[in-house]
Amino acid sequence: MTNKREHVRQEILADPRLVEAIVDAVHEQVPAYTALDGSRFPEVRAIAAWATDRLLDHWATDGAIGPADLRRFRGIAAARAADGRPLQAVLRAYRVAAAVLADEVAARAPQLSAKDAFALAQLLLTAMDTISEEMTTAYAATSERLSGDRDRSLQLLLDDLIAGRHASLGALGARAARLGVQLPERYSLLVAEPAALAEPADATALDGPASDISLTTSTALLTALGGSGARGTSLATTHGSRAVLLVPAVSADAVPRVLRRHAWRGCVISGESLDRVAVAHRLAAGALDTAPPHAHHPDRVLTDADAHVLALLAGHPVASPDQIGRIVLGPLVDDARRHLLEALTAYIDTGSANAAARALHLHPQSVRYRLRRVRDLTSRDPQDPWQRLTLDIARTIVLGGRSG
Repeated sequence: MTNKREHVRQEILADPRLVEAIVDAVHEQVPAYTALDGSRFPEVRAIAAWATDRLLDHWATDGAIGPADLRRFRGIAAARAADGRPLQAVLRAYRVAAAVLADEVAARAPQLSAKDAFALAQLLLTAMDTISEEMTTAYAATSERLSGDRDRSLQLLLDDLIAGRHASLGALGARAARLGVQLPERYSLLVAEPAALAEPADATALDGPASDISLTTSTALLTALGGSGARGTSLATTHGSRAVLLVPAVSADAVPRVLRRHAWRGCVISGESLDRVAVAHRLAAGALDTAPPHAHHPDRVLTDADAHVLALLAGHPVASPDQIGRIVLGPLVDDARRHLLEALTAYIDTGSANAAARALHLHPQSVRYRLRRVRDLTSRDPQDPWQRLTLDIARTIVLGGRSG
């Protein structure tokens, strides 16, 4: 290791302005990056920091790009092929970054010898050549795979959405267009699994044990829900023992019937935008992980409201308490329906419609009517233990906020 090079390396890496200078230069000089949605720049920044660290380390130690580095670059190229960013733009971005790095080292020339400068130039030229070759190969292979196996491509699209690799709706739209699909603007994400201690009722549609759910199983569920239609293309994939489906929101109505027929249970999230599929999946998977047995009912699936309440109870809410209250209660938070919320509150507090009627000075039939309206407007039955608990938590949040 050259002590002078190591000193320069540490000095440069300790200055956060280098990475920002690289990102700014790429943004200004590469049109494909200029058009990127701002939410993608944390990823660009992270890659720039990693690549700078690796190149400076190789320079300081007279090393060379190794297999682990090349795997990372190939993975980056595959991701860029998947999100539709042009390969030439990606390679140009690396050349721009190398030039900024060279300028940064040159600014510290008094500390270095001509041999140090030559070593950096040689490393950068060799690295750019190797990186270009490896990334071109990986990019081409990914593009060929995406265009050659449409079913697999659609599964990969949903996998990437679940992993949060599409922070930009523009990049997502471009990828969907290349695959010839139209994703539903209003969607439902279903995460489903075989019910505990239950065997699928239709073995021809849902084959395989709970520990090994196949893509065929997910596709069978998708077909049962109606598949793709005019409102958008449906997608299916698997995560361990669970099937994951993204379907048009209108298909959610059929989910309880389909899952009941196959002795499955699930959670449907319908309130998130397409750029938050990862959030929707985390909510649904978390709900299935933490829901008590009595939360599952053959005639319904867990929904956004259940998932948000369960996340709150688990101590890692995705939304604020006030938002959770509104998600569960829906129209009941409106002042025009305050009488319904009062009836619900009295029923929960007293334990019966008759007692609630006495507390509110109403006829029991009036309270029962209002409770039916609560059920209609929230899709939650106050007489069901689990649904009553979610209503109780939500009305406590909402009424607590009003009194505060």
